Amino acid sequence: MNGLLVIDKPGGMTSRDAVNRVQRWFPKKTKIGHTGTLDPLATGVLVVCVGAATRLADYVQAMGKTYASRFRLGATSTSDDADGTVTDTPGAVPPTGEAVEASLQRFVGVIEQLPPAVSALKVDGRRAHDLVRQGKEVTLAPRPVRIDAVRLTGYDWPFADVEVDCGKGTYIRSIARDLGAALGCGGMVQTLRRARVGCYLAEDAVTLDLDPGEVGKHLMPMSSALSTLPAVRISAEVVTRFRQGQTVATAGEASPQPGEEVVVIDGFQEVIGIGAVLPNGFVKPTLVLPS
Repeated sequence: MNGLLVIDKPGGMTSRDAVNRVQRWFPKKTKIGHTGTLDPLATGVLVVCVGAATRLADYVQAMGKTYASRFRLGATSTSDDADGTVTDTPGAVPPTGEAVEASLQRFVGVIEQLPPAVSALKVDGRRAHDLVRQGKEVTLAPRPVRIDAVRLTGYDWPFADVEVDCGKGTYIRSIARDLGAALGCGGMVQTLRRARVGCYLAEDAVTLDLDPGEVGKHLMPMSSALSTLPAVRISAEVVTRFRQGQTVATAGEASPQPGEEVVVIDGFQEVIGIGAVLPNGFVKPTLVLPS
């Protein structure tokens, strides 16, 4: 089996735990991998790559994401969410809804974000969360992330309901923490749900209670992982050459630009692989998918 499976990860387990459950649905030695860690507290879309689709994990990870979160203001946490040790902020003054909305908009764009200390990022080869649990002080460097939109969908002190559209590597916990700091009252994530990863939606996801015999009906084609790339067609005569790693000419009307990464399809709209466009318009294989 080759394809992508959209799981609705429940709270209270790691992404790895969820993938281990999914692994049992497939024959032994089937390659399985996920495309973006969700914290144990978080629920929602976890895209699992099966078989040859594991080679496309980076393309799924690069897709935009949408999160729905409830922020708790007036408090902070050692992990920036409800799974950590929570401390109420003494004398916290409830901000107005307008102030919350205005502060949220400051996060839109490409910003420098400081990741939570309790995270899977590595420090000198060790996971930051492991070092924190050992009582060691962890210092992480800010890094650029892309936040496309932030929407305040509800506010009733101390809770602010927020939706975030963002790119790879964004920590919603950091937004909650930094929002609370900007408002002078402290902030953390109370609940978090990932509603979308690219074209993969929570409403299309299956639960971990799925009957293993039904898995095949829910596998999405590998081409779905490449939906953000332009496509070029090659003729049936050169498909074998492309699969053998040879540079080939395109047969369609598309005019890709030199250096552009493209999805290569045949006349039946079957995805053959991924290629790089050369200055002469030919396409050089960079990844070939099994037939």
